Amino acid sequence: MRLSKIKLSGFKSFVDPTVVSLPSNLVGIVGPNGCGKSNLIDAIRWVMGESSARSLRGETMSDVIFNGAAQRKPVGQASIELVFDNSDGRLGGPWARYAELAIRRLVGRDGQSSYFLNGSRCRRRDIADIFLGTGLGPRSYAIIEQGTISRVVEAKPEELRVFLEEAAGISKYKERRRETETRIRHTRENLERLDDVRSELSRRLQQLQRQARAAEQYRSYRDEERRLRAELLTLRWRDAQGDILDRERILRQQETALESLLAEQRRLEAALESGRIRRTELSDHCNDTQERYYQAGAEISRLEQYLQHQRELRARREDDWRQTLAALTGIEAQLAQDRDQRESWRAARAAAEPELAQTRTAEGDAAAALNAAETALREGQAAWEDFNRRDGEIQRQIDRERTRLEHLERQLTQAERRLERLRNEQTQLAVADLDQERAALRQAEQAVTERLQRDQAHLAGIETELATIREEGQQIESRLRAAQERVQTRRGRLTSLHTLQEAALGRRQGQLRDWLRAHHWDDAPRLAEQLEVEPGWEAAVETALAGWLDAVCVSQLDLAVDGADLPQDGLTLCESPQEGLSTDTAQETPVDALATKLRARWPLAGLLDGVRIVPSIADALQRRAELPTGETLVTPDGVLCGRHWLRLRRGHDDSVLVREREIHQLEATQAEETAALEQLTAQAEQLRVRQHALEQGLRREWQPAVNQGHREQARVQGELKAAQAKWEQSCARRAALAEEQSELDGQYEQDRAQAASARAQLATATQAAEALRSERAGRQAERDRRHEVVRQCRAQLERARQTTARQTAALETLRVRLTAVDQALDRLAAQGEQLLARRDQLDAERAADDGAALAAAERELAVHLETRLAVEAELRAVRQDLEAQDSALHEGEQTRVHCERQAEAQRGQIEALRLALGEARVRQQTLCEQLRELGAEPETLLSTLSAVAAESEWLARLEQVERRIQRLGPINLMAIEEFAQLSERKNYLDAQNADLLEALTTLENAMRKIDRETRTRFRDTFERVNAGLGELFPRLFGGGQAHLELTGEDALDTGVAIMAKPPGKRIGSISLLSGGEKALTAVALVFAIFQLNPAPFCLLDEVDAPLDEANVGRFGALVRDMSAQVQFIFVTHNKATMEIAQHLTGVTMQEPGVSRLVAVDVEEAARLAMVS
Repeated sequence: MRLSKIKLSGFKSFVDPTVVSLPSNLVGIVGPNGCGKSNLIDAIRWVMGESSARSLRGETMSDVIFNGAAQRKPVGQASIELVFDNSDGRLGGPWARYAELAIRRLVGRDGQSSYFLNGSRCRRRDIADIFLGTGLGPRSYAIIEQGTISRVVEAKPEELRVFLEEAAGISKYKERRRETETRIRHTRENLERLDDVRSELSRRLQQLQRQARAAEQYRSYRDEERRLRAELLTLRWRDAQGDILDRERILRQQETALESLLAEQRRLEAALESGRIRRTELSDHCNDTQERYYQAGAEISRLEQYLQHQRELRARREDDWRQTLAALTGIEAQLAQDRDQRESWRAARAAAEPELAQTRTAEGDAAAALNAAETALREGQAAWEDFNRRDGEIQRQIDRERTRLEHLERQLTQAERRLERLRNEQTQLAVADLDQERAALRQAEQAVTERLQRDQAHLAGIETELATIREEGQQIESRLRAAQERVQTRRGRLTSLHTLQEAALGRRQGQLRDWLRAHHWDDAPRLAEQLEVEPGWEAAVETALAGWLDAVCVSQLDLAVDGADLPQDGLTLCESPQEGLSTDTAQETPVDALATKLRARWPLAGLLDGVRIVPSIADALQRRAELPTGETLVTPDGVLCGRHWLRLRRGHDDSVLVREREIHQLEATQAEETAALEQLTAQAEQLRVRQHALEQGLRREWQPAVNQGHREQARVQGELKAAQAKWEQSCARRAALAEEQSELDGQYEQDRAQAASARAQLATATQAAEALRSERAGRQAERDRRHEVVRQCRAQLERARQTTARQTAALETLRVRLTAVDQALDRLAAQGEQLLARRDQLDAERAADDGAALAAAERELAVHLETRLAVEAELRAVRQDLEAQDSALHEGEQTRVHCERQAEAQRGQIEALRLALGEARVRQQTLCEQLRELGAEPETLLSTLSAVAAESEWLARLEQVERRIQRLGPINLMAIEEFAQLSERKNYLDAQNADLLEALTTLENAMRKIDRETRTRFRDTFERVNAGLGELFPRLFGGGQAHLELTGEDALDTGVAIMAKPPGKRIGSISLLSGGEKALTAVALVFAIFQLNPAPFCLLDEVDAPLDEANVGRFGALVRDMSAQVQFIFVTHNKATMEIAQHLTGVTMQEPGVSRLVAVDVEEAARLAMVS
């Protein structure tokens, strides 16, 4: 499996749809800084499920979408698709059959991501599940970015363990373990809830058992109560009927009185209507007069306003004329003052211009002197800096040689101490005792393993038998629940049918039931229960025997009519035959007689004589003319036809005989189902007993033995590994000590030679420094003199510049003032001309105003005042007539209102009577409905009661029965059925509790298996990765050694630490190494993991940046060798790394903010170069 293509669109700087082809196992990505190379790495991590925006160098997930550039608009979504070549079938499960696998992720501006797998929408978890155990993931060891090196080498032991878990394929086991822990927690919660429900059911069952005992007694009292209540309601209905008749008589009298009041009211309303017409005419005349009055007032107001406006206008014009004359006088004075000021400023400007020219000449002379002094200073400064440079070089050489000499002396001292410690440590190391301990531990491990294998084999046999028993138990439980549901359904149906049948056959009639019980016939069968009808002819038999199906079958008919206490309800008795089963199909019975379609224990010849059967109504109508007297025809649908009549059956869905047959069939089926249910219950109990015995043996004997065996095995293996590691460390330490001692001897001799050379060079440099000290004083004095000359020249130039600036500012101020005065004079002249024009206009208006218009307006005002007085007198007269008419209308209206109030009061009385009558009728109707709910009619019951029956007597009897019911306390009529149902549910919940306990045991066993598998895989992976690191580290460093160490004892949660020793250095923590050494160490670890579990591809983002040329060569050689198994995609700026690439992809950014690709096949380019 390998990565073949990357498709980008709208992702960061890749705004246009871009396809990155990866045709080989060595693909290099090159380009300048900031062009978007690392965006390709981010794209791969993002599509594989990265959910942290900060890890992708953003604030929110929408930051990965192209946000626009100088010439590009932002886009609305980003899409990345990875295409994998799976022709080797490395992906297992359902994906093994796909030769190509495409994984795509899409994100919009809302930050919501969508995942697609071969074009089908999927979840992020589905993507993660595909790569579990392959080494791929958004933060796996297969993606080494610029910051991953430091993350790997500086990771905590617990964090470094994650890389080994991914290489060992443990990540999927950890995911399953988390799911198992969640299931165990949920199972325990379900058990707690189930225990609560079971305890509640136990308490409820105890209550129902007590309630069921009182149910039967309550039913008898309730029947008597229902009968008394019906009779009491009938008495109330009789009283309500009398009350309704009295109220109807009073209502008719009140309605007659109301009609007389309404006639008087209509007469008054006619008189009021004529008065309103007269009032309307007077109102119209008043409105016309008032309108003329208002018009005269409006004209008067208009003329008064006109006169007032003319007077105010004349006053404003006089004020404006006086103000214009005053403004003209002020402007002439201001013009004279501004002209004098302008002349004085012109004289001052003519005097200041020559002085400014002289000052600028002096400033130029000072600037030339300063330039000459600064040139001399720079020349002296160059000589001074050259002197200081020579002096500094000598001083640095002295310091360097002195530091080097001190360092070499310290190294010599440390080397002597280190050699002494190495000799002492070599004498202390011994391996003989460790060999004996390892041999003893191997023998103990073999014995523990053999005993554990025997216990595991026996445990597996028990678990297999338990699984078989559980499977059989589940099947039986499923069949048992289905059978219980069927029995319960049929029981409910049978109860309903029995209730309907008893009601149809009259078993629930109160008086008839009491009479039958008195004669000990309450259990006597009905005729319908003794008939066996041929299927399809039930309706015909019911029609022919209408009124006989509910007949009570008695042994002797004479005993039934012997007394005078016959029931008042309808009753039919049928005497049973003295012999056994008989039929009515005697030889003389016609073939087409209805009696041939049924069998009964009673002779029905007298009831069915003359009843013939026909197939349909048409046949009946055709044959009716041939019928003898007393015979009828009947069809299977229950249509009865005589010679001159036809009767249709009313109810088609409530057949007594069909219901009776269904009852017999259900009772037979119920008996069979009950027997099968008891058999299944016995089988389930046997399996439960066997399962309980096996589980007890498993928990008490074999499972603890196996667990103890695992603990013993783990302990012995841990001790053996610790002893093995201690022995290996001891051997490795002895070899390392010998090698280090040899290196220290050679290093000691080199340091001694270098120390002698450093002392000679230090003496030479000290003599040269003494010679330079005598020259420094003369050069310092000359340098100070030249600085003083430059300072004086700068001060003189600054004074000249200040004088020039001051004179220039004064001259510029005079120029600005002259310009402002000229502008002010022009503005005043323009204002004077405007005021002269305004004065002339006002003079003309004063001459034209002679007062004639005001006199005419005053005369017109006098005329309108006289007109308003005349109209006002006319208006007063009209208003007096209108008020008189309103008074007459008001008196008539009061009379009408009084009459209307009397009629309204009468209506209120009538309405109250009607409401009372309606309430009485509603009460009577309510009583009728209550009686019908009890299954009685008031007229029927009233005929059975005495005419002097009192309501109080029946009420007392009813209260007595109710007190009896109350003394029984709360009654639950469904107690027996509920008790049976809850008992069944309790048994079911007990079975569920056992299943949950079994599931909990299974989950705990699964977790233990997962832990064992995790420990085994992690130990194996640790050993193999440690061996691979030991091989690759010397190859990358050209020597040295490195290994992994476990920080804990339990392989389930122990951390992992890296210990590295580059050539010529002591072994120690990797955090003490340089940047290049850290990078090589991390690469060695990752490549060691790749050797164990090679991921489909490996991404390297500028991993070679901190490496020198020699290390880059070794790194490139290792990558080239491993590319036979792993596809490498690397980002680099190093030419040596580029040389190993088989395919180069260049990333450019010709357009600002937009990345583009340029791909080159290196081998193809080399072939073309050779051809050319």
